[in-house]
Amino acid sequence: MRIGLQVPSFTFPGGSERIAPEFARIVRDADQGGLDSLWVMDHLFQIHSVGPAEDPMLEGYSALAYAAALTEHITLGTMVTGVSYRAPSLLIKTVTTLDVLSGGRAWLGVGAAWNDEEARGLGLHFPPTAERFELLEDTLRLAHQMWKGDEAAFEGTRISAERPLNSPQSVRRPHPPILVGGMGEKKTLRFVAKYADACNIFDGDQLPHKLSVLREHCEREGRDYAEIEKTALTILPDGGSASQAVDAAGRLAEAGVDHVIFSQRPGTAIASVLAEARSEVEKLVPAGR
Repeated sequence: MRIGLQVPSFTFPGGSERIAPEFARIVRDADQGGLDSLWVMDHLFQIHSVGPAEDPMLEGYSALAYAAALTEHITLGTMVTGVSYRAPSLLIKTVTTLDVLSGGRAWLGVGAAWNDEEARGLGLHFPPTAERFELLEDTLRLAHQMWKGDEAAFEGTRISAERPLNSPQSVRRPHPPILVGGMGEKKTLRFVAKYADACNIFDGDQLPHKLSVLREHCEREGRDYAEIEKTALTILPDGGSASQAVDAAGRLAEAGVDHVIFSQRPGTAIASVLAEARSEVEKLVPAGR
């Protein structure tokens, strides 16, 4: 069982000038505490489940690049990039750059996007749902091609690229792990089975069913279900303890999850709690889970 931390909020006491030192403290604590992964949301407005849209929100890949310079071991990703916000080739180049500069610690976390409020507010491209899923599949196909070093012209449903050159190549080989976020049973989980190294599913009663659907897609695609890293996003209660994190990790491991990601509540710091939990989980959860 791997344990990660998501930082969804940058609302810290002291205003904008305190964001950098507070975020730096969190990422250093997570890295030095032996956590496996660090995630930020790829949003430009705060999402309503966390706080008002006007709350501070950092651009995801700039934040991860800053975190990369402050850390040595922890892997780094967005949970998850909205596929319509960046040209697919630019997204792949961005993740490659993060991977190179971090010494092979980047993830490509990607999904079909959903926050039309921020897209409209900032004038970003936000096509209808069906087109976003076509763009997502194009992006996944192009990522595999570019990370193979294949410069042949690419023709997708929504995009084309005359020469998808990617130099330098990623440090992580054959490529940074690809995580597709979302729980849609017809398209999202099928894309996980066909193209991805990991999925992300919210903690809840629906999780076992969603993993069962993923297993069925793997069977149809001829993919080994065990190859896919199952990640789940969960949250500790206010004042949550290491023992509560251990309980959550154990429960999710029993459900078939390999990597639990705890989302930090605004105004809290849980890296040290998770570091303590991780050492306990290593004793309790069988190797390989």
